[in-house]
Amino acid sequence: MSEAEADFAVLGRGVAALTCATMLHDAGYSVEITVPDGASAPISHLAGGMLAPYCEGETAPAPIVTNGQRALSWWSKHVPGVQHNGTLVVAPPRDQGELERFSQRTSHHRWVEPGEIEPDLADQFSRGLFFPDEGHLDPRKALASLENRLRTENVAFSKLPHACQIIDCRALQSADHLSGLRGVRGEMLIVRNSLLTLSRPIRLLHPRFPCYIVPRDDGVYMIGATMVETGFAGRPTAQSVMALLSAAYSVHPSFAEAEILEMGAGVRPAFEDNIPRVIYEHGRWHVNGMYRHGFLMAPYCAETLIHLLQEVRR
Repeated sequence: MSEAEADFAVLGRGVAALTCATMLHDAGYSVEITVPDGASAPISHLAGGMLAPYCEGETAPAPIVTNGQRALSWWSKHVPGVQHNGTLVVAPPRDQGELERFSQRTSHHRWVEPGEIEPDLADQFSRGLFFPDEGHLDPRKALASLENRLRTENVAFSKLPHACQIIDCRALQSADHLSGLRGVRGEMLIVRNSLLTLSRPIRLLHPRFPCYIVPRDDGVYMIGATMVETGFAGRPTAQSVMALLSAAYSVHPSFAEAEILEMGAGVRPAFEDNIPRVIYEHGRWHVNGMYRHGFLMAPYCAETLIHLLQEVRR
């Protein structure tokens, strides 16, 4: 297939772009993926990779909870390494009220003794909430898997778009063609802790510094959670790094000995209501506003895009 034959040019190579390209390709459309020279790594590379619609129900609008429920199944069918181990939510003894509040605002959970779910946490917490119907993945490996499959199936990757229709998935870089986007800063750490074994994401509730810890392979963990309403990217701040490390330490003291492998900060795109949108504006389709729900909502948004394209063609 030559570049000029593509039905759609998908702009970007983050989770929205690669999910849309995959679904369009599988639906029989010809697709090219456009990434200009010098493009930075997508903000998706800094994601936690949690497929946790029920936990998100604490603060997220109802469409996130409802439409995010298909994510675990979709990712499991399309990339290797997706874990179906659920999510464990805990809180320090002084913040048990936060745990009670979380239980009232969410569903599909049960009360547990954390040590029954994660043996290494047996001495750390007396009770927690277990969400068995959730999962997680490694974002970078998942995106690489989607990209490798598209390349193997001869989907073109170009520096400039050649198709007549554009699907713009460039996050905040789309602001020149899409109104209403704002930036929400997030910061994260990746550490190696060989003294601890966790098999599922741990969410620590705290009134000021909530955080999550997501296991990767070989004793590696991603620690994240900070959200600051700003368009500034830059590097992680010392305050945020100390807060994340302090929170991780309160989950298990062994994090004091962890090796810091990476620190990252990025700005995620969001609309006012924090719900992703698929819209047609300024002559192109947009899939954007993923906020903190990229991997959770990308499959639903891609399905919505295809449905809208089919409606237009009728």
